Amino acid sequence: MQFSARLTMATHILLAADYFSGEVRTTSEFLAGSVGTNPVIVRRILGQLRNAGLITVEQGIGGVSLAKDPSEISLLDIYNAVEKKEETIFHFHENPNGACPVGGRIHELLDDELERVTKCMEKELSDIKLSALADKIPKGKE
Repeated sequence: MQFSARLTMATHILLAADYFSGEVRTTSEFLAGSVGTNPVIVRRILGQLRNAGLITVEQGIGGVSLAKDPSEISLLDIYNAVEKKEETIFHFHENPNGACPVGGRIHELLDDELERVTKCMEKELSDIKLSALADKIPKGKE
């Protein structure tokens, strides 16, 4: 299983916005330089984060600011903002053969198990706060 890079890029963006708050204008161009990607991609992610209520964006000279304290933002919040499109992270193949002893029961066999795995992942992501990650970034010059 592999997610896109949106979760890690969005987390990077939020950490940079927090770290550089008050020191640098955290524009999409500045954040793109930190993330190492195109500003258009950063702007797309910023839109998702703004829609989720995690950031505010001041057009022009303002830049990006966190809308919540970093201790109130979890990786699950970020995941839900930029990755979650459906109710489940696991996607079933479209047409299992209902006449087959396996195909006819595949949902019955896997649905509860995959839901349990999803809940475990979501709980772990909810336990990791942006502030805990930010605390691991050295402050000042090294």
